Amino acid sequence: MSSLRLFMQIAHNLSFSETARMTNVSQPALSRTIRLLEETLDVRLFDRNSRNVTLTTAGETLLPIVERLTADFDHAFTSVRQNFAGERGRVVVGALPSVAAGALPGMIAGFQAIYPLVEIILHDHLSGTLYQEMQDRQIDLAITTPPDEDNFQFEPLLEDDYVLVCRTGHAVDLPGTADWSIFAENPFIAMAARSSVRALTDTAFIKAAVSVKPLYECTQLATMGGLLAAGLGISALPQSTLAMLGQVTLVSRPLTAPMISRTIGMAWLADRTLPPAASAFLQHVLARWPRLAVGLASSNDPKS
Repeated sequence: MSSLRLFMQIAHNLSFSETARMTNVSQPALSRTIRLLEETLDVRLFDRNSRNVTLTTAGETLLPIVERLTADFDHAFTSVRQNFAGERGRVVVGALPSVAAGALPGMIAGFQAIYPLVEIILHDHLSGTLYQEMQDRQIDLAITTPPDEDNFQFEPLLEDDYVLVCRTGHAVDLPGTADWSIFAENPFIAMAARSSVRALTDTAFIKAAVSVKPLYECTQLATMGGLLAAGLGISALPQSTLAMLGQVTLVSRPLTAPMISRTIGMAWLADRTLPPAASAFLQHVLARWPRLAVGLASSNDPKS
């Protein structure tokens, strides 16, 4: 490419001496480069005498081709450099549904304000699916619960405390904390058995020595919100999920005895070198991840 660039510069300047000065190449070296290019193409590119340099017909034909080639090369080189620097490319991010609809969109918006040429693709799934997609390299990284296997890296972002959730005015809508035995005395609405939310509620019931059979089981938080708002029962949910319930008539209370929290963090394959754009996104999230808002009024708050 260097000989073609020198040819293009001479063609624009119509001066070997001026081109030599601009490119910091000696005039003998410049003349030798053009002579070798002419020998390679088996054609004369310039007519020159002591006072003038002009393009030959072959040179005039070659010039737009070289201009196009160098522009394409420069564009490709810039694109590659931006990819290596994380400034361009694609990041496939997985997240738990509650995270995907909660704090993550704001994080993506902040990242793309810094890296506008990076494409973000979002997969929202349950934790088990996210880890399988990372294993299959369908996604680069995920915001999820901790892995069960040691072939993943995991960096915690927050502890997501469980709270009791009920309709405003429900019998359990009282000030102060509640313990897990309250669910044995009231209809319980649970998340689906294979979800990370359900796994921890089941663990809490075992620790509290409480036997609870769900009256309803939901796969979607919006469904959970509708059932709770209708007064069909109460539930135990991580704080980060509350904004997803889609109801303004719900309140929450802290749960104790035992206190249960769901660890949320960033996970990726331990033996995989992340693409530069994915690595940049990872560092962005680790540096800026906020505590997630509760999203519902708490029964501990004074009521107007």
